[in-house]
Amino acid sequence: MILPAAFAPLKARFDAHFAEGLELGARFTVVKDGAVVFDAWDGFADRGRTRPFDDGTLTPVFSTTKALAAIMVARLVDQGRLAWDQPVAEVWPEFAQAGKGGVTVEQTLSHQAGLPGFLDKMDPADWFDWDLICARLAAMAPLWPPGSASGYHAVTFGYLAGEIFRRVDGRTLGRALAEDLASPLGLDLFIGLPDAEFGRVADLERPKQLPDFGAVTDPKRAAFLTPWAAPGGRGGDVWRKAEIPSANGHCTAKSLALLMGALATDGALGDRTVLSPAAIAALSAERIAGQDLVLPFVISWGGGVMRNAAFAPYGPEPSSFGHSGWGGSCAFADPVRGVAMAYVMNKQSAQLIGDDRAVRLIETAYACL
Repeated sequence: MILPAAFAPLKARFDAHFAEGLELGARFTVVKDGAVVFDAWDGFADRGRTRPFDDGTLTPVFSTTKALAAIMVARLVDQGRLAWDQPVAEVWPEFAQAGKGGVTVEQTLSHQAGLPGFLDKMDPADWFDWDLICARLAAMAPLWPPGSASGYHAVTFGYLAGEIFRRVDGRTLGRALAEDLASPLGLDLFIGLPDAEFGRVADLERPKQLPDFGAVTDPKRAAFLTPWAAPGGRGGDVWRKAEIPSANGHCTAKSLALLMGALATDGALGDRTVLSPAAIAALSAERIAGQDLVLPFVISWGGGVMRNAAFAPYGPEPSSFGHSGWGGSCAFADPVRGVAMAYVMNKQSAQLIGDDRAVRLIETAYACL
């Protein structure tokens, strides 16, 4: 652990969550100017409370995975192989079906494409057939006019971003993350978990109630409120191995914070450039802001990342950006202060964004800096 005296109030807040029964196992990491300045973990990695949650524990981070996917697509733009304003159909011709020929990469990654899920009944196991899901998305008519509003693409985001990436690069997004960033930099960031890592994964304690989405609409139903809205029916091992860049990342808080820390500074991490400063600015630039059609929030979206401008789960700086995941995880970068933070846990809450535990830790961390 890294627990400097200046962060004693943060450690006390972190410990209080366990004393109050709010955590099973958790980790919170703060990076400043590229260096880890606070890193704490505690609790248990299993529901039976026999396995300690430790430095090597991997946690499912659900939609915090989207930040990783957004970074990988932004790297293609940074390399001149893709453009944010490029029609998706230029790299994925089948996507032009049903009037989507003009839908751009930035509209797709900022949840404006109108493809938040499938209203027609399907087998939840279909999500494990990548080509099948991508073919359905390519053929699908948008549920609203693309570009007119955002509507959170809870699971479909991963297939859209991942297929755009695959069409340009030739590799799957998860494989490229491993080969280009995670493995060479020694980061515990996985989209598609190798069998050898299964023993490090924390068990989840699910929330006792469902999130409140407000009045039910077709976009909300497609994204979250059908029996087939999320992958299922194949067991935990198949879920871990699959590459679903919207939902099934397995990470440590330290690795998430270090990666986001690169985006809070000049884009470099170790001997690698994650993104150039210009690419970081483009990734985090606002693509659309307003009432989301799926999530019950006013959201400012960048190129696949949540911006802190509309509401502020990521501290006091409006230009901070990152992503949150179902149950409470989050990771973000603050380029003004050169700060990044990440929170992971295995006792999930029903809050969609801005989990109270994470917000308290982030607020306390800023007070300590």
